[in-house]
Amino acid sequence: MSGAELRAADLVALRGLAGAAPRLPEGLGGLPGNFRARQKGQGQDVADIRAYVPGDDARAVDRNVTARTGTLHVRTHHADRDRTLLLVADFRPSMLWGVRRAFRSVAAAEALALLGWRAVEAGGRVGGVALTARGNIAVPARGRTRAMLAVIGALVRAHDLALRAAADGLDDPPLDAALQKVLRIAGRRGEICLASGFDTPGAGLDLALAELADRGELRRIRIDDGLRGGLPAGHYRLATPSGQAVGAVFSGAGDGPPAGPSDPLADPLADPVIDPALPPARALQILDMAHGRP
Repeated sequence: MSGAELRAADLVALRGLAGAAPRLPEGLGGLPGNFRARQKGQGQDVADIRAYVPGDDARAVDRNVTARTGTLHVRTHHADRDRTLLLVADFRPSMLWGVRRAFRSVAAAEALALLGWRAVEAGGRVGGVALTARGNIAVPARGRTRAMLAVIGALVRAHDLALRAAADGLDDPPLDAALQKVLRIAGRRGEICLASGFDTPGAGLDLALAELADRGELRRIRIDDGLRGGLPAGHYRLATPSGQAVGAVFSGAGDGPPAGPSDPLADPLADPVIDPALPPARALQILDMAHGRP
């Protein structure tokens, strides 16, 4: 995989990695594996027929069993679960760079693809939204392999669009405004996974994230800036937020800004942090540990 290019074949190949990873205990939805789901309501499949107790819904009375036994009996049903996963990839200009292995945007797409394949293998429905400086590209949630292939195709197209927007000098649109458009297509249940560096957040980011969390279980994946170990030694030409070009000399790993614990696994209660330098297999380990927290 080219560090600056997102290729559909590479994201499709991650299916084997996601399927080979060890399964975690059941999630909130009572599904196999670690794909969580929210309860939608009473389903159609009968779970049990038992004697009526005060407080039971009269609409659940089973007339046939009640007639045969002479006592009230009610049916209970297996609860329906919404197994919908919405993948949200941040491809704004601030994500289109990296110093090792891959761009931050590529690392974001890899992490989301791993989770998407996990959801498909668990029988869930998958949709996607890519945020770019030229607008969003969205794919509605569907089931089975073809749904994940459609999401991957949208991510690849959006990444190409984002690269062209960055080449034209477009700035980051505020993340809070971009997420408002995601709210329009997000369902009321299921899970939302947002992979972003959270640059240029906007004044209303906290509110936007809270609104997304109200729509379903929100998982945030923070894509690091690639400076966890510091830039390699050398001369660099950098641009300030105002657009002014400046020169900088880095002597080695110690020049990088502090970025918290050296290993994201050191704090399992925090949002998972993915360094673009990490291979997808290591990123999957980080995602699995974060997803398995209480």
